[in-house]
Amino acid sequence: MSMHETSLTASAWFRVFAPRPEARIRLVCFPHAGGAASAFWNWTEFLPPTVELIAVQYPGRQDRFHEPSLEDMDVLVDRIAFAASHRLTGPVAFFGHSLGATVAYEVARRLASRQRPEVVRLFASARSAPSVDRRGATTFPDDEALMEYIRALGGAGASVLKDEELRELTLPMLRSDFKLVAGYEPSAGAPLTCPITAIAGDVDPSFTLADAEHWRRHTSGDFTSVELPGGHFYTEAIPGELVRSLVAELGA
Repeated sequence: MSMHETSLTASAWFRVFAPRPEARIRLVCFPHAGGAASAFWNWTEFLPPTVELIAVQYPGRQDRFHEPSLEDMDVLVDRIAFAASHRLTGPVAFFGHSLGATVAYEVARRLASRQRPEVVRLFASARSAPSVDRRGATTFPDDEALMEYIRALGGAGASVLKDEELRELTLPMLRSDFKLVAGYEPSAGAPLTCPITAIAGDVDPSFTLADAEHWRRHTSGDFTSVELPGGHFYTEAIPGELVRSLVAELGA
């Protein structure tokens, strides 16, 4: 593969809504199951000029709708890590919400051995730590059970399911993403060395501060846990408060 082809392949994974080439740090955001890069489009208005936001775009959605969704976590993670090592420079922080927290963690593990880019912090939001096996909780016998689970979590995804046409577009992504979860096994090796911040919504029954504590064992660096107001999708309700909290943790 030529350098040009490598660059094109790598760029397919990342969306930058407000380029800030002089930024001191880049905040790379990984969407939840069924989610897309656009989940983070309005975060840039809350970020200082020193932070550039980069959103990960999984295949099978929005402008990558023509591509098949990936159902193997190792394949997804390897491809994002390859893209990150060729496309991202300087220090980066990872924010992953729900499924995205698992993907972000595993990508950070892959990049640790490559030492490029340098991951300076992982924000794990509303997702059980890799050491906690919750695969059975997200395995569904049929689409109705899957939709009931999404409705219980709330957020924009639950609203989408009310529209028949949008539901038919969304369900294939959700099926694929939950297959990622069902087949996920944490990669072996040493824990991360960068700090981890685990974030929970204060009324999210699926992930509490007690659950957040399990992330502590996945880093040899500092660990903090944060509780913010809201349910599983507190990210949609209070984006400004969340982003300001991330910036404070980064010292940016």
